[in-house]
Amino acid sequence: MKNTAAEIVVMKFGGSSLATDELRRTAVQRVKEEIAAGKHPVIIVSAIGRRPDPYSTDTLLGLAPGRVGANRDLLASSGEAISAAIFASLLEEQGVPARAMTGGQAGIHTDKRHGDARIVRTDPLPVRARLGAGHVPVIAGFQGISPDGAITTLGRGGSDLTAVALATALGNVRCEIFTDVDGVMTADPKRVAKAHTVGELTFEEADELAANGASVMHDRAAQMAREEKTSYSVRGLRSGAGTDIEADRTIEPGKPVSGIATITGYAFLHAVPEAAAMPGGWELDALRVLKDERISIDCVNVNRAGFFFCVPGDDLHNARVCLEKLPLSLRFTRDCAKISIVGAGMRGTPGVMYQVVRALMDAGVPIIHSTDSNITISILVPGAQAAAAETALHRHFELG
Repeated sequence: MKNTAAEIVVMKFGGSSLATDELRRTAVQRVKEEIAAGKHPVIIVSAIGRRPDPYSTDTLLGLAPGRVGANRDLLASSGEAISAAIFASLLEEQGVPARAMTGGQAGIHTDKRHGDARIVRTDPLPVRARLGAGHVPVIAGFQGISPDGAITTLGRGGSDLTAVALATALGNVRCEIFTDVDGVMTADPKRVAKAHTVGELTFEEADELAANGASVMHDRAAQMAREEKTSYSVRGLRSGAGTDIEADRTIEPGKPVSGIATITGYAFLHAVPEAAAMPGGWELDALRVLKDERISIDCVNVNRAGFFFCVPGDDLHNARVCLEKLPLSLRFTRDCAKISIVGAGMRGTPGVMYQVVRALMDAGVPIIHSTDSNITISILVPGAQAAAAETALHRHFELG
């Protein structure tokens, strides 16, 4: 069977989109529609369902709690292997020749880091061979194979990464991510009543939203797509509606913001030297001890007023312990939410920060800290007021 990059489409189905027999059959119908249109689908599947479903990743890992390693990765990867075998069998029931494959069999080669492996090479030849034999490859996502032949897993949400890696290796072919929501939303619909699907995003916008808490797309997958310029879409399984992510999009004048993403459960810290005349270099010492403790910091600002940053709440105790060994005074605030306002239209647009501060002031939401980059402004607010802040910003920037 002849196949070119233009004829191949990578289709990834998430665990919530495969949780019931009815949903799996809807996914099969999506595949058949592509075949009817003359395309050659390559399928990526996640483990079926969520905890406490019997084959979800969390349920399986609950059978053998313990240290991350080769044995635990083998167990974790079995959920996707089961899902691939089931989905391939459903396709064959519908008269579509299909073959289930593990990540390693599909050419996903990783390093030896169990539990959070990095893809080092994606070989498209095994998948192309299956297509050439007339089969629809159904590939277990979230996994690969290490140089010593062990199964590795790619970290939470890693099936998205599998899909983007294969779409890139196959020649930057079309990549469709199917999920239980209709694409990337302007904000979290659980907190913002008027949140809706964003029709188009740039690679940079999607990457920033994913990195700052938008849960529809895996952050490392969004980063890889951006780096490799692999276009993709995030779509609702039932509706087919969704978001197209490409290099460029038309930016509407006066609309600098595309979406809002939120991460809750942060702690904010402010460190200053105990002695006012303390020589420079204490900031480097503070950064070094945090690095040595492998504590990830965010929203960082270093200036004459001190060292400002935030950490996940679970890391607050360790951050305090290591910093209090230094001659520093430390203040901290628990239960903060980081709200990130993202939009390619911010670039070169004056007054966006003014609008952010004005919207939050009008809503009575205090600002604890802020940072910004080229197309993102991140604001720390009290966690209890996260929904009020999101709603105020969503309304102010007319995202509804």
